[in-house]
Amino acid sequence: GKNGVPVAENFQLEQSTIADTVQAGQVRVKTLYLSVDPYMRCRMNEDTGSDYLRPWQLSDVADGGGIGVVEESKHDNLAKGDFVTSFTWPWQTAAILDGNMLQKLVPQLVNGRLSYFLGAAGITGLTALLGIREKGHVAAGANQTMVVSGAAGACGSLAGQIGRLEGCSRVVGIAGTDEKCSILVQEMGFDAAINYKKGDVAKQLRELCPGGVDVYFDNVGGDISDTVISQMNQNSHIILCGQISQYNKDVPYPPPLPPDIEKIQKERNITRERFLVLNYMDKQEASVLQLCQWIQEGKLKVRETVVEGLENIGAAFQSMMNGGNIGKQIVSVSK
Repeated sequence: GKNGVPVAENFQLEQSTIADTVQAGQVRVKTLYLSVDPYMRCRMNEDTGSDYLRPWQLSDVADGGGIGVVEESKHDNLAKGDFVTSFTWPWQTAAILDGNMLQKLVPQLVNGRLSYFLGAAGITGLTALLGIREKGHVAAGANQTMVVSGAAGACGSLAGQIGRLEGCSRVVGIAGTDEKCSILVQEMGFDAAINYKKGDVAKQLRELCPGGVDVYFDNVGGDISDTVISQMNQNSHIILCGQISQYNKDVPYPPPLPPDIEKIQKERNITRERFLVLNYMDKQEASVLQLCQWIQEGKLKVRETVVEGLENIGAAFQSMMNGGNIGKQIVSVSK
């Protein structure tokens, strides 16, 4: 349902078998990790609102970002024991896949933490880094203030740190609990964090960003974003990453701003352009290497919420959509 809130019971676990033989060009894989992401909520609608996302079909196997190990290969470039990933990995414990859809992974790049390739060194990290570089117009020495909403989530927690690494002089996060706010400041180097469920967000923003907001990494949309936009400076920039507050509603993407906020955006010449990381895949390799370097150097702190067992992926999805996790939500499938 377009306006429904997803629950664990929307998902069904089934026992099945896969083919005995691997055909030419195919590999048999054991699944290790699956990624659970907010964008997947759009795939539960008949119309995903995007031409690059196809809807999940009723009674078919769901899919998304995944990592596994090759157990048998009839593909020229993949061998038994290789670790591989795909953006369209089926939610199964094992599968036979077309080898051409898989990308080989180098565990050493992430100090052996393979799951990072679904988060900080994967599409999530790429979204944060390329969003900032392509839409944020961050310049070292420009004394810019960045605000990140959904700041304790998979993308937001990275975006704030990357904003600092790219040159922002002040980074303020917005999250939903005191624990999340504490982690952002004490562990991830944010200058300050606002619990939007407590107190006056607009007042706290004015106090924490006395010079206004130059860059806004928007993960949530809705009232929070309206509040931030109202305090943005002339010629500032919104990185339109996600609108999770709107995903359970039947609205276009990106959702239109209220008339008074749209007026502010136009009068102050604030850019708000749709950002799609898949449009920048020519920069993927260099960007992943940059993310891995920051991870190895300890400059990029990574948080994961790992749920054990494929049977628990529905509950993990429900928790993620309710904002219950800190950092990347991962399901560990095989031990």
